[in-house]
Amino acid sequence: MAAGKAERAVCLMDIPDDWGQEKNLGLYEKTFDRAIAWAKAHPDTLWCYGNHDVSYPWMKDETGYSRYAEVVVVMKLRELRDALPDESQLAMIHRIGKVLFMHGGLSQLFVRWQDEKFMKADIDEVVEMVNQASRNDLWRNNSPLWFRPQYDKVKMFRTKEYKQVVGHTPVEKIYEECGVISTDVFSTYSDGRQIGESAMIVIDTETGEFEKIEVPGADGGAGAGEE
Repeated sequence: MAAGKAERAVCLMDIPDDWGQEKNLGLYEKTFDRAIAWAKAHPDTLWCYGNHDVSYPWMKDETGYSRYAEVVVVMKLRELRDALPDESQLAMIHRIGKVLFMHGGLSQLFVRWQDEKFMKADIDEVVEMVNQASRNDLWRNNSPLWFRPQYDKVKMFRTKEYKQVVGHTPVEKIYEECGVISTDVFSTYSDGRQIGESAMIVIDTETGEFEKIEVPGADGGAGAGEE
């Protein structure tokens, strides 16, 4: 960002997760404070909810959920949202040009399941539909919050027109397949070892072309995509 390689950032979130740290509330605060500091320093950043983020305000117990950190996470999510110039910058899915950013991935199945009319609707109507979908719909395995296109090879939504940049599923290398760019290379094993390479991407949101940017000295954290 400082070198001018990217105009703005997109964070694919999953900020809280325990891995044996469920009682270390100071670590939860420190992690969120770094995100909040970034939001204040780069106010045009877009943020895409992850399942580990919304599990707290939605009270959905899942793997990695810490009952000890409930109050802290809800409070810090609110603080992050309040630090943004526009609350809509924190959402399930964002579109910039011809690129869709989200945590998991948007399949044709989910769009058609919501309503067949969205299959031919304007892309911004589809984005709005996803962002206004119910909690029950978004907590399903086929939703853009949970879907894993790396494993489930169903047809993705309009990938001939729009690239998708996703996190959620840890991968060893950033790669593109069937119009989906998988970027979660900063998730860790339970012992703290980083699963993937230390890199983010810079993507041209009109052409969909992207390049990797090495992150020297990275020591693990939530997966993120950067535009």
